[in-house]
Amino acid sequence: MSAQSDWRPREVRPGGDGTGADGLRHALAATGDFGDVLTEAKVVVFRDFQVTEQELDTVMDLLLPNRLAYTHGTSPRTKVAAGNVYTSTEYPSEQTIAMHNELSYSHTWPARLLFYCATTPGSGGATPVVDGELWLESLDEEVRDAFAGGIRYSQNLHDGYGLGRSWKQTFETDDRAVVEAFLDAGSFDWKWTADGGLRMVSPVRPASIKHPATGTEVWFNQADHFHPAALGDAVARELAQILAPEELPQSVTFADGSPIPDAYVLHVYDRGLELAVDVDWRQGDLMVIDNVAVGHGRRPYTGDRRVLVAMSD
Repeated sequence: MSAQSDWRPREVRPGGDGTGADGLRHALAATGDFGDVLTEAKVVVFRDFQVTEQELDTVMDLLLPNRLAYTHGTSPRTKVAAGNVYTSTEYPSEQTIAMHNELSYSHTWPARLLFYCATTPGSGGATPVVDGELWLESLDEEVRDAFAGGIRYSQNLHDGYGLGRSWKQTFETDDRAVVEAFLDAGSFDWKWTADGGLRMVSPVRPASIKHPATGTEVWFNQADHFHPAALGDAVARELAQILAPEELPQSVTFADGSPIPDAYVLHVYDRGLELAVDVDWRQGDLMVIDNVAVGHGRRPYTGDRRVLVAMSD
């Protein structure tokens, strides 16, 4: 096991300059260049600053200078404010969301994610984070070797009525030309279907990549999220027994089109969650993660939980 197995997120707490957006601004000034801090720490959690939702724009301007739309997103979310602020994934509270790097299946992804706790969960509801280098090293050699050639993702997006997300939800537009330009830029194989839907297959995507600043190789894909073996929804699993893979809302294969064994997918899924460090939430807390260096997920919870998320390049 890597020496990084004792890795933990870095916590920043208020000093003598108070709380809220002003207190956080002073704390940031004391830490030095935040980009360098985040590259070294991989995850930074701001505890006890009691940031209000009304102050969130001000804080995000400090931490996420260029917030991105959730273009090509597969998770159910709601845009809650101007400036590309969304709810975190809206899966049922009893479900675990497995570890992943945001939009790693696409040709473009955010460099940073910011999470903000607007409502403390009744119980549970932590956001687990996992070091991508450690995750990669933890996988059995057989699994790493199998994924070394890369993978392909497939999606079938309906026009408004059907299973999963529509292409309009996925790309946050009803303009086909905008979607087509995005797909062409990513070298997708795509076509509009007779019923108004969209069929798209990605080019070969790597299972691991090197971090742009550190050069460290990290596990970076969402094969388990696209594969029926790891789906947490019983209905989705049953659907995979009825439909051919190419008819599912989303699916994944190895680069040559051969199926990925269930055991490999479950191995990746389990190792990610086993190695993850839970970040528990209290109202007003924030967390910024390096989206390449670190995967994230969600633990089940009870009661009300409202966590907002924004992304930047």
